[in-house]
Amino acid sequence: MTEQKMMSEVLQTFLTVRENFLNFSSAHWDPLEMRYTLGEKGMRNGSEATPRYGRVREERVAGKESGVSAIECRGLTKAYRGRRVVRDFSMTVEAGDIYGFVGRNGAGKSTVMKMICGDVAPTAGEVVLFGTAGPTATGAAPLAGTGLSGDVRRVGVLIEQPALLPNLTAYQNLMAKALAWGIVDGPARCEEALRLVGLSGAGNKKVHGFSLGMRQRLGLALALLGSPDVLLLDEPFNGLDPEGTRAMRNLIVRLADTLGVTVVVSSHVLDQLDRMATRYGVIADGSMVREMTAEEVAAECGGSLRVRTADPARSLALLQEVYPAATFRAEPGGVIVVSGAFDADAVARTLAERGQVVLELSREQRDIEDYFVGLMEGGHRG
Repeated sequence: MTEQKMMSEVLQTFLTVRENFLNFSSAHWDPLEMRYTLGEKGMRNGSEATPRYGRVREERVAGKESGVSAIECRGLTKAYRGRRVVRDFSMTVEAGDIYGFVGRNGAGKSTVMKMICGDVAPTAGEVVLFGTAGPTATGAAPLAGTGLSGDVRRVGVLIEQPALLPNLTAYQNLMAKALAWGIVDGPARCEEALRLVGLSGAGNKKVHGFSLGMRQRLGLALALLGSPDVLLLDEPFNGLDPEGTRAMRNLIVRLADTLGVTVVVSSHVLDQLDRMATRYGVIADGSMVREMTAEEVAAECGGSLRVRTADPARSLALLQEVYPAATFRAEPGGVIVVSGAFDADAVARTLAERGQVVLELSREQRDIEDYFVGLMEGGHRG
């Protein structure tokens, strides 16, 4: 079968099923409430046309308040031909988190995300979604051989390059997934997804003419179809210009804040993660190095005070006595670095009142990139 004939048959099938979906066009999707407002045609077999995999915002908030984790990775290991690329990996992502997943190229980030969504079966360990073990709340059994518990279809995925059909338009790519998933009111949902990612004006353009940034945004639109409760985004800022990067970041924040979607973002663009992440996980050589909150990162990257006096040994003893909650580090040249709980003006007064001659007193800010590189290098050495 020639490519032209195959594409013709695909499009004919697409248009036929699309016509069937238009019978439900009076069901209006409200993206903020995550539910449909129904007209006479928004019914099938007498049932309300609700999205099969969507969850209204109230359910997401209730899940967050109940303390149920959206994702738990327990002792995950993945080996290819005897070589372990992920080893005894554990991670917890709470409902409503924007989770910054940080690591070097080849550290295992993409493999972990593929195991979470069921694309790759772990060699050992398990992934628990939404706190569900065994059969899911919808009656679906765990996927055999994947190590997954919970409803994996509640997870939207953009990992590596999005799988797109280049000879179809952006809208047709979305409708192909909507039809495969049985999404009610597919045309409206696809148009809404295009609008959310800023591709409303490109819906009728064929994908083979898209830039890398446009392909990334279309990949995100595909991940958003089906109103997922969790989004897994692997390097979503790839190929985006500064304006597109800001728009992508704002969209991720809006999805989490307004709709209660839990987002796991793997990215090397640390300054973008710093602006939106609520929690972080650092992976090195396939193992989790550390998980921490954004507040913990801010505290550890917070400003430090560089102090140099005529009598550094005496000054250090005085400061340790007066500020027991602060952390002190002696450096060459008689320099004392103060971090943690301190007040620069109070430190200066204390030294002056105790007769210490201050030669230098300056603030230093730790770069977030240096901070994460240090964690990754520490995990690599370990």
